[in-house]
Amino acid sequence: MREPDYKKIGQRIRQVRKAKGWSQGTLAAECGISMSFMGHIERGTRIMSLDTFACICHALGVKADELLWGIPEAGQAALAGIWEQSASDDKNTDSYMMYMKIMKSVAQIMSGA
Repeated sequence: MREPDYKKIGQRIRQVRKAKGWSQGTLAAECGISMSFMGHIERGTRIMSLDTFACICHALGVKADELLWGIPEAGQAALAGIWEQSASDDKNTDSYMMYMKIMKSVAQIMSGA
């Protein structure tokens, strides 16, 4: 099992927070922690509790995998769009097989195989 890299987790939290246009103070207030502690979390100099991590995930609207390991969740809308495009394609079977190969390759890369 791989160990979490708290510095990278903090960088991901900062990146998502900034993408939402939030300040550290805004996110800290959402999670009921001090802005100082939020700064430590983002720099990876302090380890947060599981409750605080869950609150950060919820407040930012991201899955834990995205913050822990940098694995973004594919949006349901994007996946639906891909599937609708392949369904309207004349070569539906070929498109489906292509998507399956891509998904298998991604799964292998993500699992480190």
